Amino acid sequence: MDAALIILESICVMFFSMSGAIVAIEKKMDLFGVAIMGLTTSIGGGIIRDLILDITPPMSLRNPRIAIIAIVTSLIFFIPYIRRKIQEEEKIYNFLMFITDSIGLGLFTVIGVETAINNGFSDNYFLQIFVGVISGVGGGVLRDVLAGNRPYIFIKHFYANAALIGAIVCVILWKFVGSLAAMLIGASIIFILRVLAAHYHWSLPKA
Repeated sequence: MDAALIILESICVMFFSMSGAIVAIEKKMDLFGVAIMGLTTSIGGGIIRDLILDITPPMSLRNPRIAIIAIVTSLIFFIPYIRRKIQEEEKIYNFLMFITDSIGLGLFTVIGVETAINNGFSDNYFLQIFVGVISGVGGGVLRDVLAGNRPYIFIKHFYANAALIGAIVCVILWKFVGSLAAMLIGASIIFILRVLAAHYHWSLPKA
């Protein structure tokens, strides 16, 4: 399970750092800006999660592995050819943002649930779900604020809602199918809901 969690977390960091780097490139930030945006997006939600759970220092700051993965992944997108494609092709930008953000959202949400359960809150279902959602959306909110954009969770179809549903499913299934299966199912549901919401234009009523 520990090895599986390390793999899941590494994949999650990669996808969220991609989304941060893509936004930074679209905003024409420099090399440092791209790296920081990728890093902030990938560890921001986890840091908020750990502070809520009184895990100090936050897990992502105890080992340089996460930061290295995030920065290296972000800088790959600074390669001139890739950078130009993202800046010039709106369809490529929108597609990459959607895929990387949706996968990162799903994985980080269930990792948040797992962290709450394994840190002494196995009977507090509300906290597990709350921390899961915050863990999933926190990095993206920080990314959007730094980029000067309205946060995704307030304007994009079924974003935080998908994280909430996936977290609830993960918590319900935890004792029935095991931790790893519950996390994979929860993350998959979040991704599928995001795809369906984009295809069918699901959204909450807007002001």
